[in-house]
Amino acid sequence: MLLFHKNTHLRYEPETIDGNVLLREKKDRRSLPDVPDPTGQRSAFDRRGTQTGMDDLDAIVKNRKSGTRFQARFPVEIHYLDAGKKRHRLRGISEDISDTGILIQLEEEAQIAALGEAADVSLHFRIPAGSMPEGYEMKVNCGARFIRSCTLGGRSCAGFCFSEELAAYARRHKDRYLYLSSSLLLLFVSILVVLMRSESVIYYKYNALLYTYSIIAALFLLTRYLCGALYKPVKINPDYKPSVTIVIPCFNEERWIDRTILSCMNQHYPIDKLEVIVVDDCSTDRSVEVIQKTIEDLAASEDQRLNIRGRLTYLVQEKNGGKRAALCRGTDLAKGELVVFVDSDSFLDPYAIVNLVQPFQDPKMGGVAGRTDVANTYTNALTRMQSVRYYIAFRIMKASEALFDSVTCLSGPLSCYRRELVLSHREEWLNQRFLGHKATFGDDRAMTNFVLKNHRTFYQDTAVCSTIVPNKQRVFLKQQMRWKRSWLRESLMAGTFMWRKEPFAAFHFYIGLLVPILAPIVVVYNLFVVPFTHHIFPTTFLVGLALMSLMMSFAQLFFRKSSTWYFGFLFCLYYEAVLLWQMPIAWLTFWKSTWGTRMTPSDIRAGQRAKQKGSSAEETPQEDHANV
Repeated sequence: MLLFHKNTHLRYEPETIDGNVLLREKKDRRSLPDVPDPTGQRSAFDRRGTQTGMDDLDAIVKNRKSGTRFQARFPVEIHYLDAGKKRHRLRGISEDISDTGILIQLEEEAQIAALGEAADVSLHFRIPAGSMPEGYEMKVNCGARFIRSCTLGGRSCAGFCFSEELAAYARRHKDRYLYLSSSLLLLFVSILVVLMRSESVIYYKYNALLYTYSIIAALFLLTRYLCGALYKPVKINPDYKPSVTIVIPCFNEERWIDRTILSCMNQHYPIDKLEVIVVDDCSTDRSVEVIQKTIEDLAASEDQRLNIRGRLTYLVQEKNGGKRAALCRGTDLAKGELVVFVDSDSFLDPYAIVNLVQPFQDPKMGGVAGRTDVANTYTNALTRMQSVRYYIAFRIMKASEALFDSVTCLSGPLSCYRRELVLSHREEWLNQRFLGHKATFGDDRAMTNFVLKNHRTFYQDTAVCSTIVPNKQRVFLKQQMRWKRSWLRESLMAGTFMWRKEPFAAFHFYIGLLVPILAPIVVVYNLFVVPFTHHIFPTTFLVGLALMSLMMSFAQLFFRKSSTWYFGFLFCLYYEAVLLWQMPIAWLTFWKSTWGTRMTPSDIRAGQRAKQKGSSAEETPQEDHANV
């Protein structure tokens, strides 16, 4: 039981799922609250009673986001005046909070009665990181209005409506200062990078190759950030809603598959134009049982109104054929004009599909990627670093490619293709080989290459999903090694046709291929060869590395206003110290077909060989999604 003594200090401790900290969104009374009701009896505004703007999607999205409540328990102070103008102060504990209001647990029921007669009410609290979406962590001192009382679990609670929505409060008290400071910091860092590269021109004659690399790497990074800043997503055309089939490949994902299915079904999209197919690739855990239960539960509550059984189906593969086989099987059965691939540990925003399809109004558009956020950001330092890395990889790197309709990786967590294109490359995708070895991962990059060769690809920042990332070093490093192998393979394949694309996009691609490959050599030369042979401390190199790292952090601060911003700097240092050295290993082991983060047939065979050699087989970690 929580005590409300004036010296009580409550530390926010979020609940975990399998060791992962996730946002705890309070469930709606309906299973699929965001699906448009075909009968017209319920509107998207039912939660807050608004009945205006029924066809205004912007109003619907704003209403949805402002009304979403998150369960979080942290201390709150309530200040108010009684009828005699005497000021009082109460201490309580939040039960849930949204953009528009908060529910607070109080010690005594009499306190609630006093609040009903109170005037000049103000609330004082700090929103802890992880209790609301990124960017909301801040100190709040705002006016409020008492609106209701209730009892939850025997506890007396008071509900308040904020005088100003938290998003608006953040823009006025926090975001504008962060916007200004991050803008100045980005400008300052960019100027320093340019000045340092100008110095490279002066000393160019002493080491032409090294300084050429430095100049190219700096220009590559600066222009990427500039192009990312110029990017804009395609706006929603309310009259454009093509038929869509979502395909979810599943293998040993009993923990998350139900959440994935629900998020795919709970889309603000016409029910007669959206279907979901789950393809289980012979899971050895309870995945199939969970899939069946999820479908039955949804059908029991919403089948008559939303035709659940007609739009949500599943099948189990006859044998484990890998992720590509599962995706192809789902595409074969798909009825939609567009197919959307969603990983089994990724969760869609309710407006992901309606945003994702918009670029296909261009008849030459072949594929589109959505934005992937990290669902378990606040689990530990590793997941925080990945959160910043993901955001920059999508909002800056993919956005800069989208400026030229040449996105080189439509990522696995959320990607969309014209169904006819997937079918036309089906056999080539399933039987892909590289230097005689069968390709068993890098599915998203491979399909992107097939499509990008003769069509346009785009990134839609407003189509958002969140995904579970590795929270342990061992699993993370195996994932990164697999990504590097597939990146090397597919980048070489893309290199055979990217020269035909828009000149600036082609230039960026080839430079982006060259810089990471040469990076280990450059680092060794600057940190080891120069100090020991010329007795010069690598100050310039280290300062340059720090500036590049700060640019990622400041970009995160600029776009997202999140408290995780400094983990971008830490990630860059981690990359240089650890991940960078995976590149030469990936070159030498590109032929390996094991995933390392899921027990595919290749992993099983590798484990059996290890046992035969007297080594213990690797433990089975969680399945993760495909390449960022």
